[in-house]
Amino acid sequence: MIVAIPLSFATSWMLDVLGLRITLILGAWLNMFGALVRFLGTGIFINPAAQFPLVMFGQTLAAIAQPLVIFTPAKMAALWFPDNQRATANTIASMANPLGMLLASLLSPWMTQTAGDIPDLLLAYAVPACIICFLATVGLRSSSPPTPPSASAESSGSEPFVQGIKLLLKNRAYLVLMLCFGSGIAAFTCFSTLLEQILCVQGYSNEFAGLCGALFIVFGIVGAGALGLIVDKTKKFIEATKINLSLCAVACIAFSVVSLMPQQKVAVAVVCSLFGFFGFSIYPVVMELAVECTYPVGEATSSGLIFVSGQVQSFLYIVLLQALSKRLADSPLSTCGDAVLSWKVPMLVLGGLTCVFSCVFVLFFNTRYRRLEAEEQATYRINTIKSSTPESTPSEGKETAD
Repeated sequence: MIVAIPLSFATSWMLDVLGLRITLILGAWLNMFGALVRFLGTGIFINPAAQFPLVMFGQTLAAIAQPLVIFTPAKMAALWFPDNQRATANTIASMANPLGMLLASLLSPWMTQTAGDIPDLLLAYAVPACIICFLATVGLRSSSPPTPPSASAESSGSEPFVQGIKLLLKNRAYLVLMLCFGSGIAAFTCFSTLLEQILCVQGYSNEFAGLCGALFIVFGIVGAGALGLIVDKTKKFIEATKINLSLCAVACIAFSVVSLMPQQKVAVAVVCSLFGFFGFSIYPVVMELAVECTYPVGEATSSGLIFVSGQVQSFLYIVLLQALSKRLADSPLSTCGDAVLSWKVPMLVLGGLTCVFSCVFVLFFNTRYRRLEAEEQATYRINTIKSSTPESTPSEGKETAD
């Protein structure tokens, strides 16, 4: 999270100025080098004192690559797909990242039984990174298609980067979206980061916590797919976001309550599934909504600042929640080990913050769909020109030939 915050601005600039191809290829190479350095850091020929710094250097390279990849869905959807497919394309690209995280979280415990298995695990991470780097290098031939799929694709990123930042900071609707959805990203980050620590207090195992995390991602992917199709057909970006963000707040409050109860596995699993279904699913829709309310600012810039807001708030939320937790003197059900913390107050605070920011968004967010309006105007002008151009009749053609 820390590395991504300063690099987010550079990534937004690269995507809007240098294009998709260069940005993605650079991200693929950095990710491959990061994975290989991490694996080499576990080698027996490496000085033991240098192993941990080397592994962390590889982790840092991978962290640098992260924004280069996850910032691209909104830009890719705008450049390569027409308006009736953009939300779905953004959803597929955005959900590929959590799907990879899900696969890694499921396979890692199965592959790693002892500390000696860690090098094999890092090698398993490095192999697909190398394959993807090869595919990106030889397969990505252009940043945009020969024929733009929409009128807005022709002027994508038309505002200079610095001027685009200034326009975003003057856009009230965008600032509300950035603040409120950034809070939502922070809530999701806290959920995934602290889930095991929260559930173990009431006697839930790490395996069950992993299952709940998997349900959160799986149902989020399902919800994102359904919501993307609906929004592509209806163009109801605002309504979909407000409804899902409100239901996400309800699910977060429910989790804050049921996570404090022992022997409620079904309830905890259901709430985690609903939290992912309503909350995780709106990410790609919000990225499209950010572009709609800020057009003609570049897609990477408008979606990138929301990501930065989420990263900053995630850091603040985690620090706040950990500061509010208290050590328990006695917890007979705990499976946490020596350090047992009470998460009652932090969870209620998290639920309250999610509720407050959802209400702020529902009450104060409203915007025009600037990109769709620009495309409608462009289509109208083209149709007007076509209708005003006289078509030659067969007799006129014959006279011209004569």
